[in-house]
Amino acid sequence: MKRNDFHDAAGCWKVILSNVKENADLLKEIERFAGENTAPAKIVFGTSGWRGEIGTDFTFHNVRVVTSAIIEMFKTGGARLMEALGVKGFDDMRERGVIVGHDNRFLGPEFASSVMGLLTREGIKVYYADEATTPEFSAAITMLNTACSINLTPSHNPANYSGFKFNPSDGGPAGAEITDIIEKNANILMTENAMIEEVKPEGFQEINTIQLYEDFLRERGTLDIEKIRRFIKEEDCFICIDHVHGATRGRPNMLLGESPKIKYLRTEDDYLFGGIPPEPSPRNMRLVLNSLEKSESRFKLGVIMDPDGDRIRFTDGKADISMNHFGAMALHFLHTYKNISGVLVKSVATSNFGNAIADKLGIPVRETVVGFKNFRPYMRPNAKERAIVSYEESDGISGYNHTLEKDAMFGLLLAIEMMAVIRKNVSEYLSELEEKFGAYYPEKASIMVERHLTGTALLEKLLSLNNKLFPGNKIAVGKNNKKIKDVITTDGLKIVFEDGSWLLIRPSGTEPKVRFYVETRSPEDLEDIIKTAERLTKEAIA
Repeated sequence: MKRNDFHDAAGCWKVILSNVKENADLLKEIERFAGENTAPAKIVFGTSGWRGEIGTDFTFHNVRVVTSAIIEMFKTGGARLMEALGVKGFDDMRERGVIVGHDNRFLGPEFASSVMGLLTREGIKVYYADEATTPEFSAAITMLNTACSINLTPSHNPANYSGFKFNPSDGGPAGAEITDIIEKNANILMTENAMIEEVKPEGFQEINTIQLYEDFLRERGTLDIEKIRRFIKEEDCFICIDHVHGATRGRPNMLLGESPKIKYLRTEDDYLFGGIPPEPSPRNMRLVLNSLEKSESRFKLGVIMDPDGDRIRFTDGKADISMNHFGAMALHFLHTYKNISGVLVKSVATSNFGNAIADKLGIPVRETVVGFKNFRPYMRPNAKERAIVSYEESDGISGYNHTLEKDAMFGLLLAIEMMAVIRKNVSEYLSELEEKFGAYYPEKASIMVERHLTGTALLEKLLSLNNKLFPGNKIAVGKNNKKIKDVITTDGLKIVFEDGSWLLIRPSGTEPKVRFYVETRSPEDLEDIIKTAERLTKEAIA
């Protein structure tokens, strides 16, 4: 198709994604839209940063606006905001510096250059991470004592998205007390139609974030890197890692060492991810499973990571293990085999399997609203209640004395150390824990909604269900009527039934989508409870 055939980036993306092999050359049109489109956009930082479609709302102009909003925040913020940011003021921020980088999506280096140009013009020290994973930014902030980081990534979102993550000086995702100010500053500039010129970055320093990450691991000591390496070298094992064309590529090689026992999949450049959603999902695990089937090794492990390295899913060929179960396994392992004490931290949307283990082991449980940034109070080294492990159903995990960001690499290393210590594959360990603590069957689904129906407006519609959903009431779930035990509105609408099953309906923080999270004690009930969540949602938003 020709240039004049497209009036906007959204239309161009539809054509590209309809057949990524034939239409990949149209990315040059997306680059044109990203550079020429100066239309303002509403900036909203969701559960993990601001995300938008490249060329539509995620443009070079809007990236410069958000960067300018951050600079303004440091220049004009009061004492309370500076305390949240962990700096003394703008001069302190300029001297300590900012880490800037990106994942390996389309236009990542170019967007990073736009950010760095505005920062260096203000005399701010800039460290360029180049292509890096989200947890590497968190570790590098700590190791270099920088003021913050800016990471251009939309995490696991589809290929037409890019994103903007801001982390303050503790390395964790920015909380609302920070992102509210960035949003306010940016949206004022948008309203004023401020035109911010591109500036070429000068005087920045390139850094090796994976080396900083390894130094961080060794300094913190939660994982035994040498034991993990010995296990790979000495034992009859096979490990398969699928990078799905993401920025995690090359990272395990550096941490684990080169070995014929490790196979790496989808490490080449592909801005369109082969036409698949680049997320750790059962559907995307097929290549890993094929590789595991060909191995006769005693110990097997397969994982798939998302493009920015903050989500991971596991298998050994016998069981598909999401974070709902692996997080609970991590809790048991770290507490029982590594003698780490503290609390279990998880989101309200996450399986109660971890709760069952924590209850038997006498470990307090702290449940938060969805979003890894809400785990920060328990992840800091000086926290009164320190997390043994923090995890959420969307395949994110971190552990005791580790990064405040979720970390796929931490999950991979921890799984290998589990095998080294317990002498079992992950499915064998999971079966042992289910036999001892009970089996739980979590699942999730979603439906798309109109783009304008997001945020508060969507949440208000969902909460209108409170009028008919209350404790003691019964609702139809499949052929049965289930009695409601509790209704929780901590984050969305969570209905807990007397038989221990539950469903949670909540708006996505990053997409025009309503997500459903459910859990039953029997796999036969999963389809019925998902359909019930979908029915209730459609009634609420009709």
